[in-house]
Amino acid sequence: MEKRRLGRIGHMSSVIIFGAASLGEVTQEAADQSIQLALDAGINHFDTAASYGDAELRMGPWMPKIRNRIFLATKTGDRDRDGALRSIERSLRRLQVDHVDLIQLHAVTNFEELDQCTRTGGALEALLEAKEQGLVKHVGITGHSHLAPAVHLEALHRFPFETVLTPLNFILYNNREYRQSFDALVAEMKRQDAGLMTIKTVARGPWPSEDAQRYATWYEPFDEQSYIDQCVSFVLSQESVTGLASAGDVRLLPKIVDAIARYEKMDDVQQEKLMATAGAFASPFGPFE
Repeated sequence: MEKRRLGRIGHMSSVIIFGAASLGEVTQEAADQSIQLALDAGINHFDTAASYGDAELRMGPWMPKIRNRIFLATKTGDRDRDGALRSIERSLRRLQVDHVDLIQLHAVTNFEELDQCTRTGGALEALLEAKEQGLVKHVGITGHSHLAPAVHLEALHRFPFETVLTPLNFILYNNREYRQSFDALVAEMKRQDAGLMTIKTVARGPWPSEDAQRYATWYEPFDEQSYIDQCVSFVLSQESVTGLASAGDVRLLPKIVDAIARYEKMDDVQQEKLMATAGAFASPFGPFE
């Protein structure tokens, strides 16, 4: 599998990042099969979070065998220093490791949450303390909303985060305001040599109803292989992107991995042609304002 440099961290990460949200509500057997599939495919970057149900517990038994083969990332959703420190310590216990490669402020989706994390006594202080103690090596930030790129740009102005995990797909990028915010974020990340990772690659929109929900993802994903191929190719055609996180259902990982076998960089005309179909779908975050 292709690998790309994760900004100034320097790690050569697989372009598919194992999104462990998919392990939150599955059996150990199902988790084992998904993790093995990822490893066999050449995925060397695993991303989980304290709030992903049992995901860290499902990954824990694997760590003695694979810890030195993977880049391991987790996240804390706590906004205060003390809560975030407890969250990091709990994650290490559940993952059965003495440190992680990357700790991220999780789901910072608006400026109020960014203020909470970066104020005196905020969660960012905990991440830096954990880094000083050797519990984490690097510090990043994530977010899920139309505002996420703008929030992450402001975050980089406040602190030199080493990575950003932000939403990107052809539907979002077709929106003029979102594209402007995303491109501004990319420009600053290039200036700081931060690593850019993306989420929501295969999101086609909100579920039309609760009864229609067929996957563990909170949004409706594309599940036709032809669309997944195009979604993956679109995101990876952005040279600024190190990698994309796989979707939050173990049944989608094989299709996303399969798409890599056919990945070819899209030129501008091909990208515009795909974005021209965006009106048939929707943002997973709801209508653009």
